Amino acid sequence: MKKHIVCFGDSNTHGYNGDTIGRFDENERWTCLLQKLLGDEYLVLEEGLSGRTTVFDDPLHEGLSGLDSINSCLLSHEPVDLLIIMLGTNDTKERFAVTPEAIGIGMQRLIRKAQTTDGAFTNNKPNILIVTPKDIDDEYEQTETAAPMGMGCGKRSRGLHKEFKKAAEMHNCHYLNANDYVSNNNKTDYMHLDLLGHKQLAEALYKKVKEII
Repeated sequence: MKKHIVCFGDSNTHGYNGDTIGRFDENERWTCLLQKLLGDEYLVLEEGLSGRTTVFDDPLHEGLSGLDSINSCLLSHEPVDLLIIMLGTNDTKERFAVTPEAIGIGMQRLIRKAQTTDGAFTNNKPNILIVTPKDIDDEYEQTETAAPMGMGCGKRSRGLHKEFKKAAEMHNCHYLNANDYVSNNNKTDYMHLDLLGHKQLAEALYKKVKEII
């Protein structure tokens, strides 16, 4: 049987293209590029949802809390050999009024929920990789994206690395910081990956996945 990798994230996992307001295709988004790099022994499962948070309910849009969907997501794809979680960008929205530390606690709660989803992981051994997303550039505040996102998201996003690394270590998860590998966001909204970013992230995750499974 192929090794199942579930990629649980937000718009940057879904493949949102900030330049076209559409979606990168199967030859462009990092999940599909990762599949190509890993080959036929692996099955990369895309579970990206635009606007998804770790644990926070969005008052403007329903169904976006990762905590509410992680259980059913894992069970629908079981047996899962590796769960990749890349969230946090949407948690920085001004309307949630939370600190990086609070977002980190949210990630810890999401990890625990995933780890205790009985029957989801191969041999009942939870195997999770936490990825800190690329920081939001402060230039986003000069774009139309600033209106729904609010102010201060860039600063809050830069605090996620420390908190997510701590969360991963506390709960025996693997860890990767996308900022160590991804050069830039796009130059339209300054928070979504561009084509090069998807390629760079896929290559970094390929190496990391091969170390894990």
